[in-house]
Amino acid sequence: MANVRHPPLKPGMIDAPHRRWSAGDLQLESGEAIRDFELSYVTHGKLNAARDNAVLVTVSLTGNHHRLDFLIGPGKALDTDHLFVVCVDPTGNGLSSSPSNSVQQPGMRFPHFCLRDMVHSQHRLLTEELRIDRLRCVIGASMGGMQALQWAVSHPDFMLSIVAMTPMARTGPWAVAVVETARRALMADPAWNGEAFTGYPERGWRAWTGVMSVLAGRTPHALAEVFAEPLDVLPWMEKLTAENIANGFDATDWLYQSWAYQAHDVGTTPGFRETQAALASIRAQALILAPPLDLFNPVECALEAADAIVDATLVEIPSLQGHQSASSLREEDVAFLNDEIGSFVRSIRTES
Repeated sequence: MANVRHPPLKPGMIDAPHRRWSAGDLQLESGEAIRDFELSYVTHGKLNAARDNAVLVTVSLTGNHHRLDFLIGPGKALDTDHLFVVCVDPTGNGLSSSPSNSVQQPGMRFPHFCLRDMVHSQHRLLTEELRIDRLRCVIGASMGGMQALQWAVSHPDFMLSIVAMTPMARTGPWAVAVVETARRALMADPAWNGEAFTGYPERGWRAWTGVMSVLAGRTPHALAEVFAEPLDVLPWMEKLTAENIANGFDATDWLYQSWAYQAHDVGTTPGFRETQAALASIRAQALILAPPLDLFNPVECALEAADAIVDATLVEIPSLQGHQSASSLREEDVAFLNDEIGSFVRSIRTES
């Protein structure tokens, strides 16, 4: 693979050895295939002799294997003194196979993929490379939470439990509008020629930051809590823009991941015809977490998923941070999530 670049490490990130698994060609649900497919991943803790203490971390849109590092470590929700935690980079994030790093199918020649293709690649990694056929938990936030729900539908007996933060079982119209607006921001850059990016779309990323990192990622209350003077938000937005540019996420990768994001629906899983029936088939113990207000993945989507899953536990994250409530942004949210998720994981009925 070419052009694989890890984003800069930030405080709180766990600097674990990176691993790569070469899977050959990955057959996609569409009938196409990603040639010479590779998954990037890291692990924390040790796999026990029974090989039954593994937890899979699934990752959000534009995220990487560091996404839930604030939950990982001794004494935390994903306690590495007892659990073997596998954090997998999703297709299209620039570390696993992506438009930006594919040699055989670069850029817009890369085939379109869906979230179920991500889950399929993770299932192959676990069973073929790591020889794991049972998970204690699948956990993720945002698109990671959506993958967790899909895991429980696609492989109902593979995991004992799932934890889905700020998830959608079916992408709502609002979320579709958000990612479409972000795509339009990127494509409005002069580097987009109508078919592909011919250079780095810096203006596009500046506009993208306003849409995704600010308007969709926060709430009015969150900003009012931080900025006593309204115009103080402007230099903060410049700082966010600089951080997003420094992270180096590729614009074409964003297009592909956001297309997969907007098209997702567990109800289109083979064997099902609608969302509620797919959710009702879930046998894993389920914990769904969402804040009072989310301007990206509407809270109503999380509530509907929890209502449809038999015996699911729904917990409100007491945060004003909106979509960013399921992150390490605020110490109070980190403490709450570690307590709630840690209690849930420890209580999992292993005889299930």
